[in-house]
Amino acid sequence: MAGGSVARVLLDSPLPQLDQLFDYRVPERLREQARPGVRVRAPLRSGGRIANGWLVELADSSEFEGRLSDLEDVVSEVPLLVPEVWALARAAADRAAGNASDVLRLAVPSRYVRVERAWSAAEPDPGELPVEPAAVHGAAPGRIESGIAAGERMSLAADPRPVRLRSGAWVGSWALTMALAAAHALAADRSALLVVPDYRDQEQLEAALHATVDPRRVLRTDARQAGGARFRAFLDATGEAARVIIGNRSTVYAPASRLGLIAMWDDGDSLMNEPLSPGVHPRDAALIRQEQSGAALLMLSHSRSLEVQRLVEIGWMHEIPVAGHARPRVIPTEQQHAPEAGSARIPTAAWRQAQEALRSGPVLVQVGRPGNTPALSCDRCREPARCAACGGGLAVPRAGGVAACSLCGTTAAGWACPTCEGTRLRAVTIGASRTADELGRAFPNTRVVLSDGEKPVLRVGAEPALVIATRGAEPIADGGYRAVLLLDGERMLLRESLRVAEDCLRWWSNAAALVAPGSAVFLVGVGGALATALSTWRQGDWASTELDSRRALRFPPAVRVASVSASAANVGAAITAVESAGGVDVLGPVPVDDGLVRALVRFDYGVGARVANELRSEMIRVATERRRPVAGRPVRRPAVLRVRFDDPEVP
Repeated sequence: MAGGSVARVLLDSPLPQLDQLFDYRVPERLREQARPGVRVRAPLRSGGRIANGWLVELADSSEFEGRLSDLEDVVSEVPLLVPEVWALARAAADRAAGNASDVLRLAVPSRYVRVERAWSAAEPDPGELPVEPAAVHGAAPGRIESGIAAGERMSLAADPRPVRLRSGAWVGSWALTMALAAAHALAADRSALLVVPDYRDQEQLEAALHATVDPRRVLRTDARQAGGARFRAFLDATGEAARVIIGNRSTVYAPASRLGLIAMWDDGDSLMNEPLSPGVHPRDAALIRQEQSGAALLMLSHSRSLEVQRLVEIGWMHEIPVAGHARPRVIPTEQQHAPEAGSARIPTAAWRQAQEALRSGPVLVQVGRPGNTPALSCDRCREPARCAACGGGLAVPRAGGVAACSLCGTTAAGWACPTCEGTRLRAVTIGASRTADELGRAFPNTRVVLSDGEKPVLRVGAEPALVIATRGAEPIADGGYRAVLLLDGERMLLRESLRVAEDCLRWWSNAAALVAPGSAVFLVGVGGALATALSTWRQGDWASTELDSRRALRFPPAVRVASVSASAANVGAAITAVESAGGVDVLGPVPVDDGLVRALVRFDYGVGARVANELRSEMIRVATERRRPVAGRPVRRPAVLRVRFDDPEVP
């Protein structure tokens, strides 16, 4: 047997008190199969239960002086948990006061026995390594290549122009930059992890990679794949051959032989936020993995996130100067208040430019919301219209539909305003389908394409068309759009969120980068610093100013924030425990659902490890607290202390 007779096992359990390695004796019948990284089944002392787990390491002896229990079984034939991924999962969980087993559920896909056995029996065919790949464009010649070789942490503002590949397909310039960077890592026989927000970005990146490196060297890992295909790609990644692995946020945990590059596109996108416990953002996981592996880290975007801006300003990440001065021609139209009749709230200059542009190619119109009329209000007093049954907002979801609750679906028949008793409704916002209907009538004989979350369109041709898209769902056009109109800016900025301005600047920048060189982008109804940043294409300056404001107010990402939810007594105990760390202040607690309260703990980055340790200790204390049953009273549910670090929805 490789190793010793003692298996150190991480149990697959959400209980914080079980988030540690437990020692088990390896019975003689499992000596050959028991290897580090395999899935195992192990007994629990309570109730004779059997739990799933991971065999993390083998040892010759145990510090436990009693008799060790035997491993029950070895489940997987192939070691799926490589040491690098285990080290990353442990560090990421510790930083967020979470369980390593929760991180491993994101890192390792579900096992398929047939796929595993077929993979074990097959001969690997990794494909050819690229020889002398082309220079990475977007920066000074050789700058990114030297950074990859040196394992540097880099931030790059992507070239805001679509480019044509040798295959004839058009992609964003950022996709080709990432593909070429990966090709240089691969040429040195080192793997690359490329992380993007969603499948739209992944489709562009995959096309750029297939035009740059041998497709057999490219592995795709994302939730849209069939389970067997995803597991097969994961198994290929555990092999010895260098690979380029692409996918969404969980790709940062993928196994990779001799990792040389981690590249991430648009880390500020909300799709990058990890909803599952412990909620570690892939950007943070990438920073941890870069430090552990020594690989290069490349962050690309059109509008830099404030988290990356902070890293640049403290010198932890290097800003790569952009080569050239290519930028879209952005025209703010805040002062133009006289839209043409039937122009769907489009100012005169933008309206005429759209008419002219439609003679030669497609025109993009970005809107803030999908649907027909996403929000309604009272026509008399302008109060938002609410459902009488559940209090949800009233809306008209599609053309020809009736007003109904967006939550429970109850129709608004007989609705009356509780404030002024008015009975008539008016549109507060106009969605994508309503805009498409209006512009279809205003531009007769013009093809109208609607792209939103329900009916996404990935690409459009170079022929004239009016493309109406919600933010984030804009298709890429062959040769670029001949004009781009950014509508509903003032309504987008009304969203109640600390990050609303940052998000809007990113949405507008990504849409503006789809325009053909020399064509115009119109930003409708927005002025001030945001309009200036977009029109001058100096989003980094805006991010620096915004970060200074966050520092003055002690808002993230200038500081870290953890939300703590539990009973008032347990929240109070947790606050007492973390206040001794220094550099900590507490907001709240305030009441939340089910009789619980929530407090926000703000703390400096330097004390993050201590705060996480203290909160984790409190989570274990609460979870293991013994409660004696009281005769005649129902059994109470176990107390829970919920902790979430760096929650994007807080504050």
